[in-house]
Amino acid sequence: MTDSPPSDPAAPLLLFDSGVGGLSVLRKVRAMLPQAPVIYVADNAGLPYGDKTEAQIAARVSGLLGRLTERLRPRLVCIACNTASTIALASVREVLEVPIVGTVPAIKPAAAMTTTGVIGLLGTAATIRQSYVDRLEAEFASGKTLLRHGAPELVAAAEAKLRGEPVDPAVYARAAQALRDMPGGERIDTVVLACTHFPLVQDELAAAFGPGVGFIDGSDGIARRIAHLTQGQTWRRERSDLALFTRGGAQVDQLRPALAEHGLDRVEVF
Repeated sequence: MTDSPPSDPAAPLLLFDSGVGGLSVLRKVRAMLPQAPVIYVADNAGLPYGDKTEAQIAARVSGLLGRLTERLRPRLVCIACNTASTIALASVREVLEVPIVGTVPAIKPAAAMTTTGVIGLLGTAATIRQSYVDRLEAEFASGKTLLRHGAPELVAAAEAKLRGEPVDPAVYARAAQALRDMPGGERIDTVVLACTHFPLVQDELAAAFGPGVGFIDGSDGIARRIAHLTQGQTWRRERSDLALFTRGGAQVDQLRPALAEHGLDRVEVF
C-alpha cells in the first residue's frame, strides 16, 4: 500500500457503508475537506449486515470493495460502517492498494467523558460480539463498566427517517430501556453510537434516554484521519458527487432529497 499522492486531482474519496449510515461520517468529512470529490457507496442489497455471519460480511465487503476500487480508482477508501470494519478491515487492507480508513466504536473518548463510570454501547448484533470491541474495552475502559446492546431496529429506523417515513418512538425507547435494564444501567451517562446509522437518530435517542446522557460516535476521528492521510494533496471536483447503490428501487428514489442535502446529486446503481 502506498500513501503517495494520486496523480489525478479528481480522484475521489470512496465512503462505503451497508446503507445510509455513513452519511453521518460524510457530514464530518465534508466539513473538514469541502473541496474533496466523494463517491458514497451503499450496499443496500446486503442490508442489514448485523444479522450476517462474520464470513459472509468479510467475503461480501472484500469482494465489493475490490470491484469498486478497480472501477472508480479512489485515492482513499473509508469503510464508514462499524460492523464491516470490525470484521473485514484486515482482509480488505490485504487486497487493496489504496489507504483504508476504518470505523471503530468510540470507547476511548467515551471512557474520558463518563463521570459515573458506566457507558452504554449501541451497535449491531455483529459489532457488539466482536473480540475487537473486547480489546477496546480492555485497553481504554479498564475500571469502567461497558454495557452493550444490539439494536438492529435503529438501523431500519435511520433508513426510514431519511426516506421521510414516520418511525414509532417506541423503537428508541426499547433501545434505551434495554441498556437501562442491565445491572448498573441506571447510572449510564455516556452512550457510544457504535453504528454509523445511529447518529442520524441521535436526537430521538436523546429524548428516549432523558437528560444527563451524552452521546459519542467515531465520525470526528474518521474525518481527522482522512484529512491527515490526504494532507498536501490537490483536489478537483469535475462533476457533482455520486451516490452508488447495489440495488435500485423505490426506496432509493425516496432517499434522493436526503442524499442531495449531503451533496450527493447523482444517484446510480452499481
